[in-house]
Amino acid sequence: MSNWKDNKESFEVVDVRGIRGNFLPMLMAKAKKKAAGEGMCVVQSFEPIPLYSAMEELGFEHETVKAADNEYRVYFHREEVKQPDLPGGMDVPLKPTAILNFKEIADELANIVVPFWKLIWERENPAIDQRTRFLLSLANGVGGGRFRQATRELIKAYAFGVTSEVLDELFELFVWNQGVGTFASEIGPSPLFGAYKLIKKLEAKGVERSDIVRELIEKFGEKNPDVGTMYRARS
Repeated sequence: MSNWKDNKESFEVVDVRGIRGNFLPMLMAKAKKKAAGEGMCVVQSFEPIPLYSAMEELGFEHETVKAADNEYRVYFHREEVKQPDLPGGMDVPLKPTAILNFKEIADELANIVVPFWKLIWERENPAIDQRTRFLLSLANGVGGGRFRQATRELIKAYAFGVTSEVLDELFELFVWNQGVGTFASEIGPSPLFGAYKLIKKLEAKGVERSDIVRELIEKFGEKNPDVGTMYRARS
């Protein structure tokens, strides 16, 4: 067992059980300030599995302790200072903040949903590659009229290297499968199509992909009430 685990009780404790809304940016900001050899303990009422890979991208190891039925303590230790490939310090943009909505109903429900999310999105050696998974989820979102979900999947797919040429053909398929009328009245005015147009516009100007992803997250991320999964009252 690593020496850091013998000293984990001295780590800064961040208890997020009573925090409403998306606390992930706050956690990531704290994590990025930690030097190699330092650590922090995150306390949550369900096992925060989506946080593990995000922290790993920053150079953290972790140990999870179930202290009670609805109390998980995750000790993160920074082995090395790593710079994540994607903006925002996460392995995947727009982490599943909707899980917090399940927590509002019952901690037990969140503890069911989170392992299911892990099975789908963090499966080891998946037969379907991650880019294709995002595109399939995007298409399913459009087919079900869930443009909020579809927009989030488009941003993830683009961050993972899906080209605008692939997106061109995908939107052609939407016209074919959904019909001209549906495309004109539903898809065209949606944040999904807005994000797609922003990609095309910025690429035409020669903007780097990482900067495009950063702008996509800013304009079509959690701050956008048409895309974010946490309730935001419209002004």
